[in-house]
Order: sequence, then C-alpha cells, then structure tokens
Amino acid sequence: MPNRHKLTQSYFLNSDVVSLAKQLLGCYIHTRINGKYCSGIITETEAYAGKNDKACHAHLGRFTERTKVMYEKGGIAYVYLCYGIHHLFNIVTNSAGNADAILIRAAEPTEGVEHMLERRNKLKLTPQLTSGPGNFTKAFGITKQHNGLAVTEHQIWLSQGTPITKKDIVKTPRIGIDYAEEDALLPWRFYLKENKFVSKKSHS
Repeated sequence: MPNRHKLTQSYFLNSDVVSLAKQLLGCYIHTRINGKYCSGIITETEAYAGKNDKACHAHLGRFTERTKVMYEKGGIAYVYLCYGIHHLFNIVTNSAGNADAILIRAAEPTEGVEHMLERRNKLKLTPQLTSGPGNFTKAFGITKQHNGLAVTEHQIWLSQGTPITKKDIVKTPRIGIDYAEEDALLPWRFYLKENKFVSKKSHS
C-alpha cells in the first residue's frame, strides 16, 4: 500500500462544498472492511449544500433520523439506502450544523480488485464495476452500518492523489434529481474527463 498522506478531519471542514467536490477528484479512497483492503482513485462526485439546495436531503433544515448525521461536523460518512436497493456513500463536510455533503459516484480501482469482483459477483474488471454510486459503494464494501463513521480512521479513509487541473474536470448537472426543480440544473457533478470509470459522460 503506497504511503500517501491521509486527509484529516480539517480537510473536510471546508465551507465551500462545491469546491471540495472538485478537489476530491484524483484523491484516493480506501476501505478495510471485514479484513479486506480496497483502494481507488475518486473519479466522479456530486455536491449537495444543506442550505438553499432543493436536492439536499436536509433542505429547509429537514432534521430526521436519516438526515441528523448530516448536521454533524464534517469528516464522517452519510450512508443511506436508495430505492431500497443501493447504499449510497456521502462525506459530510463543513462545520457542524450546515448539512453539506459530497456523494462519491465512481472510482477507478487500484488495489483489492479481487474483493470488488467478489462483492459485485463479477468475473472481470470493467468500468461498470465501480462506476455509479451504488456500484461503487457495493464494490468497496460500504453499507448503512458505516453511517456516521469517521472517514479518517481505519475502515474508511482518504488520501492525497495526483494533482488535478481545471482542464481535467468536466462539470454537469447532478443525476436523478428532477424533483429539485431549478436546483436540478446546478452544475454540481464533477468527473475526470479522460477517465473510463465514470457513470455517465456529458455529450455537450
């Protein structure tokens, strides 16, 4: 395992969730779950702002059993079940009370591919293995039991990657949030232009 600089909690206290969603591209995400180590390069993210973002689960101060974790200090996992099928992994950001979060939508596997294949019941590595938020989460072994867990510890953590330049990043509206009305048009999804491990590429 390469000796990469682990991202500390202070990194996730950034008050600009959109900027941080871009900065996470190219960073490494690591999991060690049930003794199985996996890592990958984050290739696709989406930003969600707790304030003034109709796509965010915590919009208008919504505080429920599901969303309460979003109001905690940044640097923890927000994992929820989508359509009763897919676990989606988000990282809570900003200071306590703001409910900002970044959805990790895809990653390029670097280590532990055999574990990812087993979890996804696949025979070979293709971009679909870890592209799309449900596929990514399942491949990396993340489930709802990791909700509220720090992303700076031993089960899930992130580390610095290769610097990414502005020209390497594509920004588009987020996916699957038509309910968010005008906020569905915000260009808050980001992905690495030249990477195959992306759920959906823009045709613009």
